Amino acid sequence: MNSVNQKSLHKSLIWSVLLALCLSTTACGSMSTRGKSTALGAGIGAVGGAVLTGGSAIGTVGGAAIGGVIGNQINKK
Repeated sequence: MNSVNQKSLHKSLIWSVLLALCLSTTACGSMSTRGKSTALGAGIGAVGGAVLTGGSAIGTVGGAAIGGVIGNQINKK
């Protein structure tokens, strides 16, 4: 794959994750604060993982998992 296609795919992946994150936050009205933090952490982690690994699916999923765990633990009581 040439670099133009990779950059286009990378941009598409990031925009897709951001769109999914924005849409999912509208459905969080009845969630607990801890649940919201978990979802937000997973979304941020997914974007971070995608950026750091150049759009790798494993990096995106790994970032989402790590971000979700961190978000879950932030408001732990």
